Amino acid sequence: MGLLSNRIDKESLKPGDHIYSWRTAYVYSHHGIYVGNDTVIHFTRRGQEVGTGTVLDLILVSSGPARSRVHCPTCTPPEEGHGVVSSCLNCFLAGGILYRFEYAVSPALFIAKARGGTCTLAVSDPNDLAVHRAKYLLENGFGCYNVFKNNCEDFAIYCKTGLLVTTGQSGQAISIIGGPLAAVLSTPLRLVTTNIYGMAATAVGVYCASRYAADIGMRIDAVKVSVEDLTRRLATGLLQVIEPQLSAVPSC
Repeated sequence: MGLLSNRIDKESLKPGDHIYSWRTAYVYSHHGIYVGNDTVIHFTRRGQEVGTGTVLDLILVSSGPARSRVHCPTCTPPEEGHGVVSSCLNCFLAGGILYRFEYAVSPALFIAKARGGTCTLAVSDPNDLAVHRAKYLLENGFGCYNVFKNNCEDFAIYCKTGLLVTTGQSGQAISIIGGPLAAVLSTPLRLVTTNIYGMAATAVGVYCASRYAADIGMRIDAVKVSVEDLTRRLATGLLQVIEPQLSAVPSC
C-alpha cells in the first residue's frame, strides 16, 4: 500500500482485514471483513450491494458488477438472511481489484487520500475481535441497510473498531455527495477569489474539511458498543436505522 493506493494482493490478506473493491467507474466501493478461508462477511441491502429504495438505485445498481446467474455454493444465497452475508473472496471482488482499508492514519495522510471510504483516523481493535464481530453479525444482523447512514462501509468499520454513530453520513457517502456539495457551499466565497482556480481550491478545502469532521475517528458522538449489546438494542428497538422510502417507488 502507498500514499495514492491501498491496493494489495490476496497473499497478504489476514483474517480481520477490512477490505474493499471499487465498482464500475469508481462510483462506489463495496466493503467487507475478511475472516479467513477465502471468505468475506459483508453487509448488503437484501442481497444487493447498494440501494436506497428510491430512484437513486437506477444509478447505483447500474454501476454494480454483473452477477452470474449460477449460484456459488460457498456464498450465502442473496435472497436469504438479513443483509449480512458470507461470500467467497472472488464473488466479493466481482472481478474488481482488492484494497485494504487503513486505520489510525495521520491527519495529513487522511487529507491526502482525497477520496472518501479508503481510510480513517480511528484506531482499530485486534483482528480477532473484528472477526468475532463480523461472525456474530452474520448470525444476528446489523439492522436496516441505509446507503447514507448504515452501509457496507459502516458495517466493516464497526467490526474493526466497535464504534457506532447513528447520525450523519459515512466516508463513502461524503465522497459521493461531498464534491457537488462543497462546490455549492463554496459559491458564497467566490467574492474572495479572483479566478476559477481560486474557486476550485476553496471547494476542495471545504470538501476536505467536511470529510475530516465527519470521520468516525473525529466524531464526538461515536460510542463504543459491544456486538452483543448492539444486536440486543436492535432487537428491542432501542437502536434503529430507518430506510428511506418513497411511496411512488417500489423497494428492492
